Amino acid sequence: MARTTGSDGEKTEAAVREAAVSLIARLGYEAMSMRQLAAEVGVQAAALYRYFPTKEDLLFTLMREHMEGLSKAWDKARPAAADPVARLAAYVENHIAFHIARRHATHVSNMELRSLSHERLTQILKMRTAYEKELRTVLREGVETGAFEIDDTGLTAMALIQMMTGVIVWFRPGERLSIAEVTASYLSMTMRLVGATISHGTARPSGRAGNAVAL
Repeated sequence: MARTTGSDGEKTEAAVREAAVSLIARLGYEAMSMRQLAAEVGVQAAALYRYFPTKEDLLFTLMREHMEGLSKAWDKARPAAADPVARLAAYVENHIAFHIARRHATHVSNMELRSLSHERLTQILKMRTAYEKELRTVLREGVETGAFEIDDTGLTAMALIQMMTGVIVWFRPGERLSIAEVTASYLSMTMRLVGATISHGTARPSGRAGNAVAL
């Protein structure tokens, strides 16, 4: 990825981040060198340190921006209606779409947490917890209104997050299923898992909920 002649610092920094995500996803954080990254972008290695004083600064920036982007995407996708079934459907759809579009960034964010210092790891985990709390809240409200049948909302939330994020491991555009078909299937599985149903594009709750155990 050669640097465009006359590009400014902001464009170069964006190119560094993009190339870093690809290289770390392919090689791993520890294996990737800043010299390799500089060659990929088309700049001198010393130039990278103007944007990211340390290699860990770069990794932390990538992870923070990933979580900020995910939270902003959910803020935009969150339905105004209080119906927990509709909000759960929106959460699933947004989560899958966001992560499929950012397969490499998701891989880096999930696999390289161990490479962060304790302080920075804590910051990223707080961001993840805040995002996942949105799902737990939807599930608890669904139980309270009778829309969902869930024994343990915390465990169910973790299972859903793992299932949805795991799409990036196997999904490839142009193969048997489209993004829309994958999303529809996962949405159907999600609703069965929480004891609700969804049909004709409209989520419809069924049954009464049992007792929930908060995370």
